[in-house]
Amino acid sequence: MDFKLPFELPEELNLLRETTARVVQKELIPLEKKLKDGDPVPSEVIKIFSELGFFGITIPQEYGGMGLGIPGYVVVQEELGKTLDCFNLLISGNNGIGSLGILYFGSEEQKRKYLPRMASGEIISAFALTEPGAGSDAQSIKTRAEKKGDFYILNGTKHFITRADIADVFTVIAVTDPQKKARGGFSAFIVEKGMKGFRITKTHETMGSDIVKQGELVFEDCEVPAENLIGNEGDGFKVAMSVLAEGRLGIGARAVGASIRLFEEAVKYSKERVQFGQPICEFQGIRWMLSEMATNILAARSMLYAVALRRHKGEDVTAEASMVKLFATENAWKIGDMALQIFGGYGYMKDYPVERILRDIRSMRIIEGTSEIQKLVIARAILK
Repeated sequence: MDFKLPFELPEELNLLRETTARVVQKELIPLEKKLKDGDPVPSEVIKIFSELGFFGITIPQEYGGMGLGIPGYVVVQEELGKTLDCFNLLISGNNGIGSLGILYFGSEEQKRKYLPRMASGEIISAFALTEPGAGSDAQSIKTRAEKKGDFYILNGTKHFITRADIADVFTVIAVTDPQKKARGGFSAFIVEKGMKGFRITKTHETMGSDIVKQGELVFEDCEVPAENLIGNEGDGFKVAMSVLAEGRLGIGARAVGASIRLFEEAVKYSKERVQFGQPICEFQGIRWMLSEMATNILAARSMLYAVALRRHKGEDVTAEASMVKLFATENAWKIGDMALQIFGGYGYMKDYPVERILRDIRSMRIIEGTSEIQKLVIARAILK
């Protein structure tokens, strides 16, 4: 099945999809068995992505990017979602939460300094909000930033920061006015690797997506130039919230791509696997699972692109982006479980891709807001 959308996408996005699909089939899927959990991202993949402009899909052309916005990003994320999640994680910072705060709120000097290098893949970006004591409750962060002369002095710890091991520049949210808390008390800063007082203390071993690492950042009297403040002092929470719609749509796209790959693997296997004298796809139970998988994929994919196109027009899609992330990721997990069930014992083995893709999917129900947080966002929009 091709899961055709009920509306047409611009031709440039169709061409981008074709290019990405070729890369996935020819370059990335062959790497799946070679790359073990914990291995570094191959340099040849970074080179390919740089040459194709994948690090700058959402970055405007005036700053060296492709200028295709969130629809282009969703197209690439969906196709890359059909292989290991690490390839998506490699580019998601530069196209999303690592760059968009600068694009939306940064000074022209900041944009000129960082965005072209992000677009080319010269530097990798990350976003640092989560702390040991502040996950879903992001308003409880403790990392402080105090103005002293021409610098802000940062102290605190961030953890579960994706791309911590490879990022060159971080958007860090810190408290500048404890009395005001999140609404006016948080600020956003550009922190570069190597700045005095900033270090990455460890990386975490994770259930899935373990090639691009999550890590812990420690700031001990870290000196950040005042010119690295994004927007105005007190804009930090606004910066953080402004990039979440794009991030959640990107995760939804990854989930849709992974769902399609799992579905296709399950269909292929069910046609080849013979039990009781016939292919298992002839059994009603298998057919019901495949039907449910296909229905949910089409629904998630249609919702994803409808909301992405609205966001590209400048609409506020905060609640709808949460709906996409919630529906796509929860269904991806169910689809992965059904695919593994169709494979039976073989699905549990590492000889087949199902178990690894399923492990990668699990994080999507947590990162950038758990499924429960998405429900709260949606409910808030319903009841306001």
